[in-house]
Amino acid sequence: MATNGKKIKPQVQKKLQSVEDLGPGKTAAEKKMITAHQEKDSSAIIRSQEESACFQEVDPDSGSLPTAEGARRKMNPLFETTQAVLQSEELDLIRQEADVRQLSLHCFAFDEADDRGWLPLHEAAVQLNQAVLAATLQASQPRAREWKTLKGADVLSQASDGVSVLFEAATVENTESLALLLEYGADANVPKYSGHLPIHRATYKGYCQLVKQLIPVTDYSAIKESGISPVHSAAAAGQQECLKLLLQSKFDVNFMLSHRLRRSYNDNRKSALYFAVSNNDVCSARLLLEAGALPNQDPINCLQLALRLANYELISLLLRHGANVNYYCRVNTTHFPSALQYALNDEVILRMLFSYGYDINRCFDCPHENKIHPLFSSEGWTSTVIKDNMFCEVITLNWLKHLTGKVVRVMMDYVAHVHFCSKLKSVLEQQNEWLEITYIMQNPRSLKHLCRLMIRQCMGRMRLRCPVFMTFLSLPRQLKEYILFKEYDLYDGPKN
Repeated sequence: MATNGKKIKPQVQKKLQSVEDLGPGKTAAEKKMITAHQEKDSSAIIRSQEESACFQEVDPDSGSLPTAEGARRKMNPLFETTQAVLQSEELDLIRQEADVRQLSLHCFAFDEADDRGWLPLHEAAVQLNQAVLAATLQASQPRAREWKTLKGADVLSQASDGVSVLFEAATVENTESLALLLEYGADANVPKYSGHLPIHRATYKGYCQLVKQLIPVTDYSAIKESGISPVHSAAAAGQQECLKLLLQSKFDVNFMLSHRLRRSYNDNRKSALYFAVSNNDVCSARLLLEAGALPNQDPINCLQLALRLANYELISLLLRHGANVNYYCRVNTTHFPSALQYALNDEVILRMLFSYGYDINRCFDCPHENKIHPLFSSEGWTSTVIKDNMFCEVITLNWLKHLTGKVVRVMMDYVAHVHFCSKLKSVLEQQNEWLEITYIMQNPRSLKHLCRLMIRQCMGRMRLRCPVFMTFLSLPRQLKEYILFKEYDLYDGPKN
């Protein structure tokens, strides 16, 4: 046997001949694949023989190896060993394929499952050897219920946990094997018992090429029935490239988890954006928000997660895309919006919240005013038992009252005139900021500042939550920045 006019060793010829003599009945695609595989192996073996011959040539004058090859061997003493290992691996692949085809004579063995419910076809699907998968596909016999499969392979078979062969193939990045299964009629819309489809697995693993193959063969109805979008899978795993691909393919960025799947999470999350924010993944969150993701759809607000993480960039990103700064947590139902609780000790976040329309007036809305406040017992108080407590009751707690002066002083930059109740005033008088606060309160505010507050009131909180609205106003840039309190903005990170 010769390849490209060059002879190869008898033992290699025997190995290749054993592949050529494999059982009849191959499809045209399989013959083409095997021929290409043989030519690749033959070329590799010939190259290996030529390199080995070069190592053995002796210079007739000096009786030593050529200078270049000698230096090469000296610099890399494992060169010959590496070449031998590569040649051995190629022969192993040929031998493995030959073994599978020899076992194909016992076709009923390919219908026997192991303890997991896996057939040999499941095992072949997760291998990186496409030739083994092709041989297993040809050897597998169709069952009565697989009459749709035209080429004889049981590609629709499922393991005991409902995992299909195509689903297992999506766990390894092998585009050729996936394409071969699809050619044999594998259905990309067969879910496992949890409802996940092969596209969910490939997306979670970050295999973009597999996702490209699965997108056109996956039905939206199957995704809807599964209760979870591949966008969720990409956001949960932080796979930005797959996320870009899905968004470019017009997958719904606001697809919500089904009620069945929401119950599996303690926070009842439902949006893909929530997964990205909970992972502190700014890149994925930006992709989702720029594609139109709504930031206020989950039971626990996405902004609340970002505030817990104290991630300035993520907080700014959510606020610029309309996150509700005046949300109320379902657990901590305070009289004032809940976001303030996570920013009391951080002036950067405080000013972010106030610039985007936080309702500061609610903090000074106390029904007791100058009257004596009822005793507020903090014994046993935790963050989960607040019901409708006023700002003055919370900020004057023993472990928070040292922050009272700083917080109230920052608030003064965003309001016109407010009234302090007796309880809040008694604590403020003990703070270093009290003299400055008193000066601000006793003097009239500037007309410019009052006009800014009136303009913001006319705009409304909904428009303030979406700063892009300012681009439609025919106002000078400096005036727009003044309306948005840009002079008080302490955040100097990315804003695009």
